[in-house]
Amino acid sequence: MTFSEAVRTCFSKFFTFSGRASRPEYWFFFLFIVIWNLIAGIIDWQFFTQVSVTESDEVKSVTATSSQPVQSIVGLIVFFPHLAVAWRRMHDTGRSGLYALLPILLILGAFAVLIFGIGLASQFHGGTLDILFTRATLLIVIPTLIVLVVSPLLVLWWLTRPSQPGTNQYGPNPHEVAQ
Repeated sequence: MTFSEAVRTCFSKFFTFSGRASRPEYWFFFLFIVIWNLIAGIIDWQFFTQVSVTESDEVKSVTATSSQPVQSIVGLIVFFPHLAVAWRRMHDTGRSGLYALLPILLILGAFAVLIFGIGLASQFHGGTLDILFTRATLLIVIPTLIVLVVSPLLVLWWLTRPSQPGTNQYGPNPHEVAQ
């Protein structure tokens, strides 16, 4: 599969979460997203960045801000096709497509654990947030941070795995199907 075929396929299967996607289909589309995000960033930087200079008592401060409207639009356009191709790529390796969402689900779970854990701990320790880095709260925070670092790397590794040979529960191998 070529770069242009992969991009065409991913946009034609905008909301298709069934079936399988080969490695070239996923990684060429990922490259397409990176390239377009770089182009959008350059456009935002060139046309939508406001620079302000402030001087006070021999100190000069330069601040550049941008609302990044072009990158936001590009992100919205490619969000569902990227999610769909990642979902199908997981199917190609013999895993459920839900594994593509693993880091996001773990981040939401970690925030819930930290918010409720800190909230409950603050009820017993005078309502201060200094409890975050003390005592038993570290038993929650450290493993949570480790999981949050490892989970995206695990998903990345799964996305790089070769196709499962033959037909699996998600359909035929994309390399073995006559185009």
